[in-house]
Amino acid sequence: MNNKSISLIFALIFCFGFIPSAIAAGDLTKQTPIEVKVMLGDTKDALRFSPEQLSFETGKLYKLVLHNASSMKHYFSSAGLARSVFTRKTQVLGADGKTIAEIKGTIREIEVYPGGTAEWWFVPLQTADLKDLKCTIKGHTEAGMVGSIVIK
Repeated sequence: MNNKSISLIFALIFCFGFIPSAIAAGDLTKQTPIEVKVMLGDTKDALRFSPEQLSFETGKLYKLVLHNASSMKHYFSSAGLARSVFTRKTQVLGADGKTIAEIKGTIREIEVYPGGTAEWWFVPLQTADLKDLKCTIKGHTEAGMVGSIVIK
């Protein structure tokens, strides 16, 4: 056996020795989503997210429920979150809580009208410590409608 063969064998052993820890167990398409609720504003029209700090884990399916309880529209915008997740779908819910629209593809921000609710279904793919959550409507970020997101 020559040196190239020995090197190839050690390379294969090294690579395959670490693959199981990098592959998630089970069928990820059958996960039950973890529901996380975020209020955009409140009934007194406070310019804030509640909660202001969100935490997610890579490889888990989340259903982020965004509800706007205020009398003005708000955006949920985080470029960092958009880059760090795989979006399965986004849904718009009617007043009765039933889905009235479903959107597929990349999501960068979600606008929720007064009294409205939207759901963002996603799986975080990479860890991150994000400080870019904000409402991009003029004056809302400056008034404190900001937050942070940690992906472990």
